[in-house]
Amino acid sequence: MMNFKTLASAAVLLALPSLGLAQEADVTPPNEEIGFIFTTFMFLVAGFLVFWMAAGFAMLEAGLVRSKNVTMQLTKNVALFSMAAIAYYAIGYNLMYPGDGWTVDGVLGAFKLAALEPVGLAETTPDLTYASVGSDFFFQMMFCAATASIVSGALAERIKLWPFLIFVVLLTAVIYPVQASWKWGGGFLAPGIDGQVDFQDFAGSTVVHSVGGWAALAGAILLGPRLGKYKDGRTVPFMGSNLPLATLGTFILWLGWFGFNGGSQLYMDTAGNVADISRIFSNTNAAAAGGAVAALLLTQILYKKVDLTMVLNGALAGLVSITAEPLTPTLGVATLIGAVGGVIVVFAVPFLDKLKIDDVVGAIPVHLFAGIWGTIAVVFTNDAATIGQQLYSIVVVGVFVFAVSFAIWFILKMTMGIRVGEEEEITGLDMAELGMEAYPEFTKG
Repeated sequence: MMNFKTLASAAVLLALPSLGLAQEADVTPPNEEIGFIFTTFMFLVAGFLVFWMAAGFAMLEAGLVRSKNVTMQLTKNVALFSMAAIAYYAIGYNLMYPGDGWTVDGVLGAFKLAALEPVGLAETTPDLTYASVGSDFFFQMMFCAATASIVSGALAERIKLWPFLIFVVLLTAVIYPVQASWKWGGGFLAPGIDGQVDFQDFAGSTVVHSVGGWAALAGAILLGPRLGKYKDGRTVPFMGSNLPLATLGTFILWLGWFGFNGGSQLYMDTAGNVADISRIFSNTNAAAAGGAVAALLLTQILYKKVDLTMVLNGALAGLVSITAEPLTPTLGVATLIGAVGGVIVVFAVPFLDKLKIDDVVGAIPVHLFAGIWGTIAVVFTNDAATIGQQLYSIVVVGVFVFAVSFAIWFILKMTMGIRVGEEEEITGLDMAELGMEAYPEFTKG
């Protein structure tokens, strides 16, 4: 005779198939939620990729600075990303996306903390035509942090840590969100309401990259060049500490850019949107390849030898160049747009040196000069763009960001100083500012 436990076990086994079917029925989303789910998922995955760009910037900068300054660059990159996350939550997100809560209509957004939906969307009605607030915040915050990373490399090897981080907080809390709201938050550069400028900048050649470039340029001018960089009318090259690391950083950035541009499609709810995302990925890759090859060939022609650092920056310039419009070009046109970015970098780096503007990693040529080019190049493939609107928007954003950044850098310089002393710079910021070295076994050799 079967005992009670045996009977109970048999009953559970018989019930399992029906329980499984009931569970599946409970979790199958209704049709109206499917687009919301896929777009939210896209933002999260794209956000992961853009987050990985923080590692790319850190590795690129660590490889291109001298060994005595590597720990400082790593510290700055971890700190700036973390501070950007907090600043964007506290001020930046709603300043950038105020909805109907503009402080000054179309110009200055809302001042309030970012807030997510309740757990499980309890007692709320989400906008099922878009994505979750959490995924949108997560994705957009990564763009904000990337802007600060651009500044870090340009000002390396002579800037103090804390003034730099103070600037980062102001950049990510106020400067970046305010100008981004003008385009992406529905401000006065957003598409066509009551005669507004219809500025076209798909993923941020101007809104993200040139902003970092303008902020870096203002800082570099006030900071001055590294000791010994310009001597007797010539530029003295300072070789990076680890070119394999710089190359790894470039590939990481290249990977992250697929999320940067692909996620900016903003929707993954139809077959058309998914096809467009794949088109964006392909064009993004083509532009990077075009920039790298252009720099490869041009440095061979000009200098009789290929310059790896130029090739790396050529790829990044190609990526920046296509960011303003990665959807509408053909693969061939995307390659050419990126190639022009690579050419720009090869000529812009020595141009800045002639002006004695010291940019350690080439961030200003890559993100500012190629960003301007990419914003202009939109007119070749997107009928919604006009050269007048694109140039106007470039100037508006540039003047605002450069002027405010210059003022902040100037105030920091006058109050607490932004540059380390000569002895500290010669010793290296790792020991002078942090008291630790990245390569302690080799620095004495």
